[in-house]
Amino acid sequence: MAEQDTTEERTEEPTAKRLEKAREDGQVARSQELSVAAMMIGVACFMYLFGGILILQLGDVFRAGFVFDRKDIYSEALLPSTFGHHAVDSMVATLPIFVLAVVIAIGAAGMIGGYNFSLKSMAPKASKVNPLQGFKRMFGMQALVNLAKALAKFGLVGGVLYLVVSSNFNDLIALGFMDVKPAMADAGALIGKGTVFVTLTLIIAAAIDVPYQIYEHNKKLKMTKQEIKDEFKDTEGRPEVKAQIRRKQREMAMGQMMEAIPDADVIIVNPEHFAVALAYDPSSSGAPIVVAKGVDYIAQTIREKAKEASVPIFHAPPLARAIYFTTDLNKSVPETLYYAVAQVIAYVFSLNSLGQGAQVAQKPNPEVPDGMRYDADGKLLI
Repeated sequence: MAEQDTTEERTEEPTAKRLEKAREDGQVARSQELSVAAMMIGVACFMYLFGGILILQLGDVFRAGFVFDRKDIYSEALLPSTFGHHAVDSMVATLPIFVLAVVIAIGAAGMIGGYNFSLKSMAPKASKVNPLQGFKRMFGMQALVNLAKALAKFGLVGGVLYLVVSSNFNDLIALGFMDVKPAMADAGALIGKGTVFVTLTLIIAAAIDVPYQIYEHNKKLKMTKQEIKDEFKDTEGRPEVKAQIRRKQREMAMGQMMEAIPDADVIIVNPEHFAVALAYDPSSSGAPIVVAKGVDYIAQTIREKAKEASVPIFHAPPLARAIYFTTDLNKSVPETLYYAVAQVIAYVFSLNSLGQGAQVAQKPNPEVPDGMRYDADGKLLI
């Protein structure tokens, strides 16, 4: 049996618990190609729009680095102060690029797998220092896939780069005959434009890598049929889980019951303990249906809801107990109780048809037949 388990194929989709555990362990779908492509394209677009200005600013920083006051030459703090000053200027000039790259990298990282922080993924693992596992990573299928992706990217980027350089070759040569400032500005624009075209090829790599990473992530999390059964036993079989499920079911049933009370035609009650809500459609041939029932606190809640919805409340303790103990929710009342229930329904309908101040029909006293009389504990009365 153990051998069968080890060779059993993972054909089942991962359960919600498996997916949640994978996220806790830091296992989410990630595409490095998507992050690199988004970051490079964003930076390239920035360089295309503001590359000339950036290069001019950096040129000013470099030019200022070679200019000294005569009095500063003999200063002992010349090198540290000059270096620190120009380093700050350089950082300020390039700061927008770094901020843009970080924002894009963070945004792209969560596009397919969402954002997830897990300390478990940072914990040391023996498999990472295992030589056998290392050889598998180096010469396995994943390594071949990564090699194929790298070669494909190199070919795409190299081909586009050749086309960009060849198409702008004359402009690049002309930079050598221009003054420094305009040459640097034009060089920045050319670099930005070329970088945009080159990095756009990364979209192709990302478009291939994203579906592949999602497929691989889902494949790693797939489960065997035995794992599905074991997980079900582990979760559904625990007493606290079963109790929670039953509680949720009771809450849902309670909510549906309370929502059905305004549609009831009459509430038959034992003033202190029992309450049943009946709904009857005169146009149908069916019997009245129990849409809500309860004892003690639930019965009190049913009565309160009925008062709020102006549903008539009829006091008939034996009939209320008989319906409560013999009829389930959304079921018709037993045939032996038809006559007693019909008396109550007819009385309620007659009240609804009377105008204000009209003569009230005589209130019936429905008789419950033998074999349907119950006490408060649900025992038949003989």
